[in-house]
Amino acid sequence: MTTLLGLSGSLRAGSFNTALLKAAQATAGADIAFDTATVHGVPLYDGDVEQASGTPPAVRELKERILAADGLLLVSPEYNNGIPGVFKNTIDWLSRPTPGMPDVFRNRPVAVIGASPGGFGTVMGQAHWLPVLRTLGAQHWSGGRLMVSRAGSVFGADGALQDEAIARQLSDFVQGFAQFVAAARGH
Repeated sequence: MTTLLGLSGSLRAGSFNTALLKAAQATAGADIAFDTATVHGVPLYDGDVEQASGTPPAVRELKERILAADGLLLVSPEYNNGIPGVFKNTIDWLSRPTPGMPDVFRNRPVAVIGASPGGFGTVMGQAHWLPVLRTLGAQHWSGGRLMVSRAGSVFGADGALQDEAIARQLSDFVQGFAQFVAAARGH
């Protein structure tokens, strides 16, 4: 069985990206164990805090969850044509060494999806993830792209995905990524 962890980069309770993550989890199927997480609780990166206190508990827990998964799905909003600061901050913390824990990104299969109320989806934000993932040594899966535009019409007031075409695309994306992860991990 392939295990995936999906990480939403939004703090909003009504986030389209967290809704997209939940929909991805629902489409995973029986052969994929799909866990979800958010960036809640991760403090702003501060080297002085790191030196004095080490890795914060929220970061250590998230690292453990990433290490327990075979692949990582980043579900990212796009702010000002780029990566949201709160999400980049989380990645910055996760990339820092933690005694007794291996690097969470090196050779880890990673994919990026996102949703936006605008007409271009998260095309620019996803492009900004590429150099970050390359620098971290992740195995970026580029076999599929999913950028949900006009998310307000795609998700209902309850956060449920209500667009059948997007639901099919999402299912295909999750299945394709899981196959990439299984091959990368030798499953």
